[in-house]
Amino acid sequence: MYLITYVDRVNIATAATSIQKELGLSNTRLGFALSAFGYPYLLFQIFGGWVGDRFGPRRTLFLCGLIWATATILTGLAGAFATLFAVRVLLGVGEGATFPVATRAMQDWTPAGRRGFAQGITHAFARFGNAVTPPIVAWLIALVTWRGSFVALGVCSLVWVIVWIWYFRDNPADHKSITRDELAKLTVRHAAGPESRPRVPWGRLIRRMAPVTIVYFCYGWTLWLYLNWLPSFFQNAYGQNIAKSALFSSAVFFAGVGGDLLGGTISDGILKRTRDLKKARRNVVVGGFLGAFVCLLPMFLTHDLTLITLSLAAGFFFAEIVIGPMWSIPMDIAGTFSGTASGLMNTGSAAAAILSPLAFGYIADVTGDWHLPFIGSLGLLLLGAVLAPTMHPEEAFE
Repeated sequence: MYLITYVDRVNIATAATSIQKELGLSNTRLGFALSAFGYPYLLFQIFGGWVGDRFGPRRTLFLCGLIWATATILTGLAGAFATLFAVRVLLGVGEGATFPVATRAMQDWTPAGRRGFAQGITHAFARFGNAVTPPIVAWLIALVTWRGSFVALGVCSLVWVIVWIWYFRDNPADHKSITRDELAKLTVRHAAGPESRPRVPWGRLIRRMAPVTIVYFCYGWTLWLYLNWLPSFFQNAYGQNIAKSALFSSAVFFAGVGGDLLGGTISDGILKRTRDLKKARRNVVVGGFLGAFVCLLPMFLTHDLTLITLSLAAGFFFAEIVIGPMWSIPMDIAGTFSGTASGLMNTGSAAAAILSPLAFGYIADVTGDWHLPFIGSLGLLLLGAVLAPTMHPEEAFE
């Protein structure tokens, strides 16, 4: 699911130049269309997480999948800026709840000492989706035009929806393939029905998660800058055609796969050795932010394409180290309310999904400099490192 959702949300980045030419869009208007995904994505983080907590991940993600698959297919039918904006909004509706609800599913299915790995490997597949999407979409565009590429990818999403509702169970004990030994390792063995779930203490939970949300916004700014503008960056700043820009973008995104896997593994390893959640989560997050900051500095010191690509890849690698520990924190803190808590956290990234594409497109239009928008990433990476100690995963909410 993580792979497919990212293919469906970043495919537009590779197709952006073709869409821009056919629909006659400026960089600013294109940025506005790219940001359309972020508005419902922001709104549905908390609500979607609550629905997942209340009614279970199986039914919630089934509905989400139907919506985002339909939106992807409809993108291929967009004939004007307004319809393009509308279908991107629909995509945001479908994908808004997915990661918070998936986190709620992991709460019941993952032992406490493996949360970092679980979050790391699932998000690694999201980054793998980032990496394979540019060449796949470029190939599909050459084969069936950009419109056909969206239809093909949307149909693939529908296949996942069918498999999910057939195979997954909210309660591990209800799955026919699980063993007693596996059940014994899980913290939550029996999923309660909607009528027996406690009410969410919204005020306390929002205050508790606020520092985590702000730190995740600092990460999300750079993430969405990469996801929405990287292929266009290589095309406009360095004159690469769509095929070459897709390959350069893919190389950068592959670095994120390693970062996700490493961050989650390191976090769990530290937790196993020290039993200290602050060291296992917070310290790894600080290291990821600082490493990304240092690696992105060459963006302003050279215009050599090879060095720029290496700088972007290394920066993305370290930024993705943040993912495993960050997505473990709502599970560490909130327990039964982990879906809602992760929705609160991911609201930070959703806000960045709106602001980051708009800022990049506007700065590129006004200045003509495609490197300048990365200054915002440097500032927010430093801010994230400074604010990370305000998170307290060691203090359980319940």
